[in-house]
Amino acid sequence: MPNVKVYIHFVWSTKDRVPFLNTKDLRLKVWQHIRENAQKKGVFVDFVNGYSDHCHCLISLGVDQTIQKIMQLIKGESSFWINKNKLTSEKFEWQDEYFAVSVSESLLEKVRDYIRNQEEHHKRKTFQEETEEFILKFRFERFKG
Repeated sequence: MPNVKVYIHFVWSTKDRVPFLNTKDLRLKVWQHIRENAQKKGVFVDFVNGYSDHCHCLISLGVDQTIQKIMQLIKGESSFWINKNKLTSEKFEWQDEYFAVSVSESLLEKVRDYIRNQEEHHKRKTFQEETEEFILKFRFERFKG
């Protein structure tokens, strides 16, 4: 039996970054649902949290799981569940795009802390500002001589 430990930090936003998840109570319901549904489907969600317009999820991939399948399962099912239960006043949608990056075991606790502190973090910086900074940093790191 294979023993695989591949951690991926996923981030995705609501369609057009609309702050659909505008209350802490609603966010907690959605994060709990994502965790429970993933568990039923054999997906190990290590940590999940986010803010009004996005979600962070730390997942350990299984042997036969792919990034695409995991995202399809989590985003598609959770969006269906939110709409079925009429948790938002308008039709809820996640944006098609997402971000995924592997996480070294030595950094797991740091990533968990970052995901855990989303409420506090986004009092100082919007998701848009954070995304733009990350893209600039990534490009700089990637292309610096």
